[in-house]
Amino acid sequence: MSGRTLVTGIGVAAPSGLGVEDFWAATRIGKNAIGPVTRFDASPYPSRLAGEIHGFDAKDHLPGRLVPQTDRVTQLALVAADQAFADAGVAPGDIDAYDMGVVTAAGSGGFEFGENELRKLWGEGPNHVSAYQSFAWFYAVNSGQISLRNDLRGPVGVVVGDQAGGLEALAHGRRQLRKGGRLIATGGFEASVCSLGWAAHLAGGLMSTGDAPERAYLPFDEAACGYVPGEGGALIVLEDEDSARARGARTVYGELAGYGATLDPRPGSGREPGLRRALETALADADCDPAEVDVVFADAAGTRDLDRQEADTITAVFGPRRVPVTAPKTMTGRLNAGGAPVDVVSAVLAMREGLIPPTTNVELSPAYDLDLVAGRPRTASVRTAVVLARGRGGFNSAVVVRAVD
Repeated sequence: MSGRTLVTGIGVAAPSGLGVEDFWAATRIGKNAIGPVTRFDASPYPSRLAGEIHGFDAKDHLPGRLVPQTDRVTQLALVAADQAFADAGVAPGDIDAYDMGVVTAAGSGGFEFGENELRKLWGEGPNHVSAYQSFAWFYAVNSGQISLRNDLRGPVGVVVGDQAGGLEALAHGRRQLRKGGRLIATGGFEASVCSLGWAAHLAGGLMSTGDAPERAYLPFDEAACGYVPGEGGALIVLEDEDSARARGARTVYGELAGYGATLDPRPGSGREPGLRRALETALADADCDPAEVDVVFADAAGTRDLDRQEADTITAVFGPRRVPVTAPKTMTGRLNAGGAPVDVVSAVLAMREGLIPPTTNVELSPAYDLDLVAGRPRTASVRTAVVLARGRGGFNSAVVVRAVD
């Protein structure tokens, strides 16, 4: 095998659009998708904004038997998987089932499904709890359901690492291809906009309490005050280059060229956070000089301490204001395990068009030596992109995505 891992299909279910073209049409111009929570009554909570996917009805996309078996997060994952396989031009039977696998990232699992069944348990009794509760809540269910629906009988797995897990899932997919697989479907999804999920977000202490959708999530801004959660994610088809060329893959978006991951040191140790080492590892893995990078898609935590750490990492590796930096997630909120795969999709679409999507609403603080693409998109030749992601518990991940001629 060639060793190169190619992106040959993508599917997206995000607040800014369902499907690649709708998603990119909104993202490239900076269309805001954050607004008041509508999926439950958030009025008693201090945080009341989210990036929701409006107008999605699973019955319009999935067989009727699947809908009562699955949580919203799995329904979104299955629809994105359908899009990705169609985009890649792969149908069951085209490739031996044992040469195809799936690895997804998740954090909360099927929170909304579980919450509804708990209400039945305490309100109506155990006989009213759905039999599907046994797996619909589980964070591995997306991988299982994608595997079943698409007859993927090769390696199947799930990664739990919050926002960073979405990149680790892609890296694990690349590892499986290097072991001899031909195709891996990989990415991440979250859909925890429900009262149980909201309680979990609030427990972390990093949520924004702003009420204005355009000023609630402001990474690298003097007014940064936390993040706004969102729902959704992306599913990406990865293939070994030789296999993709042999089957006549009709689209190649780019190459997953490098990856690095670290854990932060113990709080209070005085040691440097691990994000810089993850970034440098990814660049070394891709045999990529920092000067070759055309854009960085930032993790963009939205708190002053974490923003400072990330800005310092970018400046230390690339130099002050030497590389464009963007965070399109200011339009959607942080999608947790789904956020970084969506950024990877944005990166390959930026390569396709030659346009860097903007970081909306943010007024860059003079405290950061960043070339932030703020307010408006920027026309640019994008051949190499870096995506950064961090998760609660000290997870750090970075990937390098490169254009393929």
